[in-house]
Amino acid sequence: MFEGLSERLQNITRKLTGKARISESDLKDVLREVKLALLEADVNYKIVKDFTKTIEEKALGQDVLKSLTPGQQVIKIVRDELTSLLGGTESKINFTPNPPTVIMLVGLQGSGKTTTAGKLANIVRKQGKKPLLVACDVYRPAAIKQLQVVGKQLDVPVYSNESTKDVSLIAKQALNVAMSKLNDVVIIDTAGRLQIDEALMNELKELKKNVKPHEIMLVVDSMTGQDAVNIADTFNKELGIDGIVLTKLDGDTRGGAALSVKAITGKPIKYIAVGEKLNDFEEFYPDRMASRILGMGDILSIIDKAEETFDMEQAEALEKSLRKNKFDLDDYLNQLRQMKKMGSFSSILKLIPGLGSKLKDIKIDDKEFVRIEAMICSMTKEERRNPNILNGSRRLRIAKRKWNNSPRIKQIYEVI
Repeated sequence: MFEGLSERLQNITRKLTGKARISESDLKDVLREVKLALLEADVNYKIVKDFTKTIEEKALGQDVLKSLTPGQQVIKIVRDELTSLLGGTESKINFTPNPPTVIMLVGLQGSGKTTTAGKLANIVRKQGKKPLLVACDVYRPAAIKQLQVVGKQLDVPVYSNESTKDVSLIAKQALNVAMSKLNDVVIIDTAGRLQIDEALMNELKELKKNVKPHEIMLVVDSMTGQDAVNIADTFNKELGIDGIVLTKLDGDTRGGAALSVKAITGKPIKYIAVGEKLNDFEEFYPDRMASRILGMGDILSIIDKAEETFDMEQAEALEKSLRKNKFDLDDYLNQLRQMKKMGSFSSILKLIPGLGSKLKDIKIDDKEFVRIEAMICSMTKEERRNPNILNGSRRLRIAKRKWNNSPRIKQIYEVI
């Protein structure tokens, strides 16, 4: 994500790094390049103008900190302003003290509302909540079925009523079910249209009036660029939204929507979808995203992913093995599997400061790790504990072996 913008801004910051002196003329050249980079990223012109003006005023009117060179100071100002443009601080769901918390997802058709409903249910469940999904998209063919499939994958209950088209009635029934089943979060998946129309807005306003949701979140396809910003602005004026979920951000190389939507609507980006899998969903942190765009990495996100996926008991057992100078292929396999839960290897490496730009031309095939897993699974326990005994004949046997009545090995070889 943000590939084009990130590359342009990183080239600019590299020119500034280490500069002992920056003249007013140098600063204007830098700001011109920043302006072009943002405009090419499809950021709103007025926002770009205000953004560069603020940087210029701060850079010319500020004394250089003792610990920073003038070049580093300008980079710091750019980063701070980029963070401010993206929202300043993270904004989370405000859970009501009197459950259930009702979250209403709105947006146009094709923006990814149904999948987002599942992803949101998954993330609030990890926070200790007990979500209920509600199917209020009664128009799109198979929309209810899609939500039921997502709910089954996550083991999250789904409420639907296919005998009526009255979405307000369905939502009210779902609230009663939630209270009886002790579900403390209700996520309502609403219908969308190919474009904003009066019928869509009237239905959503009626639903809002009857259900009184605690959060109305607009789901927007980030790849539509300025259209995404216009959609967000219209929904906010007509319906009143509390936050925004940007989907398909992994395919958005420009980033104009993410950089414009907060400034235009005044509403925060709360979550971003960075892939098709149900785990590819993150809380939005403006400061971390600004660091990623400028190629400074995002160590805090790596830590969050690790804390979420790594088994502490296994980590402690591994630490004891390493202290005893013991690390066999079983330990390696456990580490590999836990790393895979964090996402693709290339996406993790890009979060490490300084590696993003160096890896842009390097293709990392995650199937290589699947092949390694298959090889280790094809070994005997003795071979995994003592790899030194792997002579030529044993290696040949492992290379030829497919699966030995092992569903796991069979599954791995099917992926290969």
